[in-house]
Amino acid sequence: MQGAKSKSRRRFILGGLAVTGALVVGWGVMPPRQRLNGSHPLPLGAGSVALNGWVGINQDGTVSVAVPRSEMGQGVHTALPMLVAEEMDVPLSAVQVVQAPIDKIFGNIAMLQDGLPFHPDDTGRLKSTVSWVVGKVARELGLIITGGSSSVKDAWQPMREAGAAARAMLLAAAAAEWNVRAQDLRTENAHVLHADGRKLAYGALAARAVTAKPGEVRLKSPQEFTLIGRPQPRRDTPSKVNGSAIFGIDVRPPGMLYAALRMSPVIGGTVASVDSAAALKMPGVVKVVNYDGALPEHAGAGAGVAVIARSYWQAKQAALALDVKWNDGPLAGLSSAAIYADLAAKLDKEDGFAYYKAGDMDAVEGKAAGVVKTVQAEYRAPYLAHAAMEPVNCTAQVRDGKVYLWAPTQSPGFAVDVAAKVGGVSADKVVLTVTMLGGGFGRRLDVDMVAQAVAIARQADGYPVQLIWSREEDTTHDVYRPASLARFSATLDAKGNVLGYDNKSASGAISHQFFKRNLGLPPGGPDKTTAEGEFDMQYHFANQRIRHVIVDSAVPIGYWRSVGHSHNAFFKESFIDELAHAAGKDSVAFRRELLAQHPRHLAVLNAAVAKAGAAPEGRAHGVALHQSFGTIVAQVAEVSVEGTEIRVHRVVCAVDCGLAVNPNIIAQQAESGVVFGLSAALFGAVTIKDGKVEQSNFHDYAVVRLNQAPEVETIILPSAAHPEGMGEPATPPIAPAVANAVFKLTGKRLRSLPLTL
Repeated sequence: MQGAKSKSRRRFILGGLAVTGALVVGWGVMPPRQRLNGSHPLPLGAGSVALNGWVGINQDGTVSVAVPRSEMGQGVHTALPMLVAEEMDVPLSAVQVVQAPIDKIFGNIAMLQDGLPFHPDDTGRLKSTVSWVVGKVARELGLIITGGSSSVKDAWQPMREAGAAARAMLLAAAAAEWNVRAQDLRTENAHVLHADGRKLAYGALAARAVTAKPGEVRLKSPQEFTLIGRPQPRRDTPSKVNGSAIFGIDVRPPGMLYAALRMSPVIGGTVASVDSAAALKMPGVVKVVNYDGALPEHAGAGAGVAVIARSYWQAKQAALALDVKWNDGPLAGLSSAAIYADLAAKLDKEDGFAYYKAGDMDAVEGKAAGVVKTVQAEYRAPYLAHAAMEPVNCTAQVRDGKVYLWAPTQSPGFAVDVAAKVGGVSADKVVLTVTMLGGGFGRRLDVDMVAQAVAIARQADGYPVQLIWSREEDTTHDVYRPASLARFSATLDAKGNVLGYDNKSASGAISHQFFKRNLGLPPGGPDKTTAEGEFDMQYHFANQRIRHVIVDSAVPIGYWRSVGHSHNAFFKESFIDELAHAAGKDSVAFRRELLAQHPRHLAVLNAAVAKAGAAPEGRAHGVALHQSFGTIVAQVAEVSVEGTEIRVHRVVCAVDCGLAVNPNIIAQQAESGVVFGLSAALFGAVTIKDGKVEQSNFHDYAVVRLNQAPEVETIILPSAAHPEGMGEPATPPIAPAVANAVFKLTGKRLRSLPLTL
């Protein structure tokens, strides 16, 4: 794949927005540029014909569809082709996925629009105008990113339009062939049919369709769908079952060597000296190289050295034999205790940025008449690692003025940019193959491993080199979910009504680090992810204020599955339960009162509660309701406590994600999100001591095992609304649902993650 545009243009556009805060009015009111035809050809085989930037017809009549989002287990290689297949009237089995080129039509617009810090209930002109302008800017940036649970949401319009446009071209070609009107024809099973029985396969019409002049391009109505909305089997399942699926760690270009690392154990440390004499004498060792200059500030990867060898085992053993002396640097004394103390001090001293305010601030601050009770609580969440099953890896080759890259990445454009920079070539000299990802969860949005791999390959005399991190290196050199501290205060009247609601939290800002290390943008301004799930909550309080204090993080931080929602849902939903208890009300009834203005949320809550039924003897049900990435999720966790062990037996998960494109995948993502979130809720914590991450592998950074996994029952509420995200929304509610159940069983309110008795 060819990288097309430079990082400098994206930096100019984003930087200009940050500095001026405005765009030229004339440009701002113009329609966004089309996303149908790109600047780079589809990677099709001989004899195949491209009908637009997304769709090609092959000689055998099958359809090639460009999929610009990475397949990392969330099912995009099934869901996105379904959108095209539906509009083209072709069987899903006749659709082949091809890697999309680096082209701006494939940029993720929905993800950037969803990053705007507006409340979901806001229907004002400012929100619509800013969203419109950001959509146009996103179209110009063309950032190809898989994240934010946005793949289907972003593709819903352009991929259906691409399929509908291709169908219209094929109809026009058949009409010209038969000298009839296109409106007298129909399509079915990859054929164009006439009422008199004549039919032509798409493959036979493809060449003529390229120059055909289609009439009206019409999208199907939901009533006409035959694929969308119906369960479809995952297209990637057979290859994953039989072992033929190619992940990043599976690629084997001819002559490939392997690289293993030694990275500074202290955050921000550097290499003082290296004695490689012993390592160079070991079997299979080719070279010892330094890659330090390739890494930006706050990268997950640490400074260090790599060993290139003929097998990974040889490289790993030689790396362990290196005598490396480190400069620990200024963070050698950093600890989790000091980090939490700093967060608390900042909460004490700073007002923070107010993401949402409503009503009377005197009531928010407890000064209103009628207050009979004040409820206050402080919650805490730790750093978290991503712990994807496929180890961090990247394969690179620098040869003949080009960089060849095989990477399991969520950010192809960023990967191309950093490969070009480190490899000393222009972006159009980078050839990228995006493999399947053995889990991403946000870790593979960053490209520090790409920088390392290219820096190492540049010293490998033209041979391809596969860089593989060990599990220990992955755990100790992540870009972590930020640690966070949150304080809540609310006042109630004699009837248990909430008079005022105040919430202030503190954490690092992911965007400040992420965009600096990947785009070179200076940090600054509010970051929606720090307060998402708090300021945009669904409950109605007449008087409320939600603020956040950004505290710069010395620890590298990055996007983690569900981002700020992952901890803010725990904070908010736990405190809502505390308020219900203080008001002397059932937690579900209390939530229903607060949802009177949100019927969709109420319907989701009611569906989950009804399905869950009554808890068996010795167990309790905990409830949580949360909206993230446009999707509303209610969960009821059935929990027991055995000594100090918290056991989750069953989770009912009700979902309103808009129109359900593939119910099978939605249920799978709900189950995945619950188990992922449960691992964090019960076990997840990264701690810092003497500037080092203390955890190293699954023995001390545990995840839910098979015998600990609950039964998950998913309810998908019917909806005709625009499809929303599903890869992450089932993760945030599980921690508070479990914590609320534990309170029912023990009377103990657990306010820190992970949940421990």
